[in-house]
Amino acid sequence: MQKPANDNNLADDVLEGAAEIAAFLKLKSRQVYTAISAGHLPHYRIGSNLFARKSTLLAWIVSQEGAAA
Repeated sequence: MQKPANDNNLADDVLEGAAEIAAFLKLKSRQVYTAISAGHLPHYRIGSNLFARKSTLLAWIVSQEGAAA
């Protein structure tokens, strides 16, 4: 079976749960929940499960760096 042309290996890009997101960002899980509650961190939910894409988080960090300059 051939992969779709827009396949960017989504499985490798997805972080599942606050602990994985926190480890990626070098934060504590509680800090991730606080940032999400305040609307400061890009994420999505499927039911009660929390997810974020590494690529989206990296793009968000770059935009935050640009806004601070």
